[in-house]
Amino acid sequence: MKVLLINGSPRAKGNTSFALTEVSRQLEKNGIDSEIVWIGNKPVRGCIACNRCRENPGRCIFDDDVCNSISAKFTGCDALIVGSPVYWGQPNGALLSIIQRAFYSNGANIAGKPAAAVAVCRRGGATASFETLNMPFQMMNMPVVTSQYWNIVYGREPGQAALDSEGMQTMRALANNMAWLLKATGGKPAPGRAGEDWEPMHFIR
Repeated sequence: MKVLLINGSPRAKGNTSFALTEVSRQLEKNGIDSEIVWIGNKPVRGCIACNRCRENPGRCIFDDDVCNSISAKFTGCDALIVGSPVYWGQPNGALLSIIQRAFYSNGANIAGKPAAAVAVCRRGGATASFETLNMPFQMMNMPVVTSQYWNIVYGREPGQAALDSEGMQTMRALANNMAWLLKATGGKPAPGRAGEDWEPMHFIR
């Protein structure tokens, strides 16, 4: 079984990378494979609600950034962990754009798989960012994997996250819980609506 970890920081070796690397190491100790993918620091498009991905399921119509290459990895993973630095009390905007576009265009290949979010901050805004990252998981019927605390790590300069002893322990506990859930379910996605058709309800008719 394999966990895909997305480093949503523009810094390849910043504190978000440190946090996710700690998770990855602990997953390996539990016998679970992992892959960390970096979103990079090049421009990322936002979703324009064109619905063109419905004509070519599994891919966003925009193919000039990292969204589709990351989304393509959904098929080969059994779980997802997304990490982001905190900017103005929110996750990195580029990461949010990738999640929104990838989930909308390729949701069938990630729905029901266990997921977790990790927020990394200098001081504040982490809980708001953490909750924001978790919301798409719930819309996709993805069991949210917990830890001993909210998945938050503190640090400003690259490498300072490693000094957050409780934060690193929280990352290891997250990895242990993720490994336990994958083994307990055999890596099978959650059933979600269990075969029922979606019943959308609009308040304005």
